[in-house]
Amino acid sequence: MAELTIDTKQIASAIRDNLEGFEPVVTAGQVGRVVAVGDGIARVSGLPNAAVNEMLEFEGGIVGLALNLDEDTIGTVVLGQITSIEEGQAVRSTGDILSVPVGDALLGRVVNALGEPIDGKGPLVGAENRRMEVQAPGIIGRQPVHEPMQTGIKAIDSLIPVGRGQRELIIGDRKTGKTTIGIDTIINQKGLGVNCIYVAIGQKASTVAQTVATLAQYGAMEYTVVVVAPASDPAPFKYLAPYAGCAMGQHWMDNSGHALVVYDDLSKQAEAYRQIALLLRRPPGREAYPGDVFYLHSRLLERAAKLSDELGAGSLTALPIIETKAGDVSAYIPTNVISITDGQIFLQDDLFKSGVRPAVDVGISVSRVGSAAQIKAMKAAVGTLKSDLQQFRELEAFAAFGSDLDPVSQNQLDRGYRLTELLKQGINSPMPVEEQVVSLFAGTQGYLDKIDVADVGRFESELLDTVRSQRSGMLSEIASSGEVDQESLDAAIGAFADNFVGSGGPTGINVDPEEQADAETAVVDSDITLPERDIARGEDGDDS
Repeated sequence: MAELTIDTKQIASAIRDNLEGFEPVVTAGQVGRVVAVGDGIARVSGLPNAAVNEMLEFEGGIVGLALNLDEDTIGTVVLGQITSIEEGQAVRSTGDILSVPVGDALLGRVVNALGEPIDGKGPLVGAENRRMEVQAPGIIGRQPVHEPMQTGIKAIDSLIPVGRGQRELIIGDRKTGKTTIGIDTIINQKGLGVNCIYVAIGQKASTVAQTVATLAQYGAMEYTVVVVAPASDPAPFKYLAPYAGCAMGQHWMDNSGHALVVYDDLSKQAEAYRQIALLLRRPPGREAYPGDVFYLHSRLLERAAKLSDELGAGSLTALPIIETKAGDVSAYIPTNVISITDGQIFLQDDLFKSGVRPAVDVGISVSRVGSAAQIKAMKAAVGTLKSDLQQFRELEAFAAFGSDLDPVSQNQLDRGYRLTELLKQGINSPMPVEEQVVSLFAGTQGYLDKIDVADVGRFESELLDTVRSQRSGMLSEIASSGEVDQESLDAAIGAFADNFVGSGGPTGINVDPEEQADAETAVVDSDITLPERDIARGEDGDDS
């Protein structure tokens, strides 16, 4: 039998040949362990280099968000099903800070709080990622708000104007039309070059589906993305949804575009954040909210801005919504958000129930940007509208006691009823600014004073139809230049008012005194009894 020999030189040569060109790749990674899990929160040990808002990966591909960086553990909010996470499982640090898809690829889509499509239309194509939370633009990077953000709502564009880059709070009790104002504003942006984001927080999925259908019906989904964190979602998604929507809007702002984001509503975000904070054992403060709940909203709303020309002059306008309880604007969260924003549109429950819709309370509502966000034609049309309405509200309360009013006060009361009727507007029917100017000019110049309150809506509708057909050039001029020839407008409305016949007969505007006397004599000489005569003349006394 031949002796088995081993040639070490051959073995060494073979190893050398096989290792030639080999470059070792060493990947360094951190692995922690789950210490405790429950109620959507996982406490993780290890991972000493983890950062706040960093994504941590659990076994099975579930991700979590590192929020509490304690001395021994990391408080992690699980973004997904927590049932498969158990104590002792490994947790890996990804090194990625929480980000969300942004860009034109999201227009027309419905996504969740992480930017993942939930509308069944397939994956996003061409989107880029952006950090969900970034620092707000500084003072030097901004410029004063001066461009109008037309809402299409007469009561707002005339009295509480909103500008591009502004943060205007919509506040009121539940079921007072807060969401409608946000949706109508989005619908009104059609053709104005503004991309919109509607963030629905804590609402029923069926309600959100109805809202999406409404936006699609009016062609608004073409330039809108809907971010949804429904009531059925865990608290972390409701907490993150507004930041996701803000990041999407900020992308367009930073690229010299214009964006509008509606947060509906931040009360539910605050409640979700309170839930997360208490589970993470953060100390509770007033109303059990954590001490940084003000920062929760300020770091979100401060990102709305009108950028300087050097940075592209883009804008992000924020319309946050806050729900009050029994009209209490002095509660904790409402006062926080009021102090962060540039004004508030207060919706009054009593006005809503009395049929004044939108139920804007002129006395409390304010815009700190004011007429800087109005075109010149609107400023001319508004005139003394706000003071007239404020005086009317005071007189209305006084007249409720049945006191006799002097003629001047009675005239103010009568005009107030008509102006209130003029400012009423149906849902999902925003009005172009040039038509608002015509309508409001008719009210503030006294053309409605001798018209029955019941006829104000018809007067406005027929006036606008007439101006569209006979004075379309005037409307185009207002829309393009923002200015109006007041004499021409006055003449157009006056000519229409001369020929307008109310339900109670001639209005008395520019009517020949002799003709009016003859008409009254004819009524007196007729066989109509007194009550019937009053009805025939439309003087039933109930014009409110």
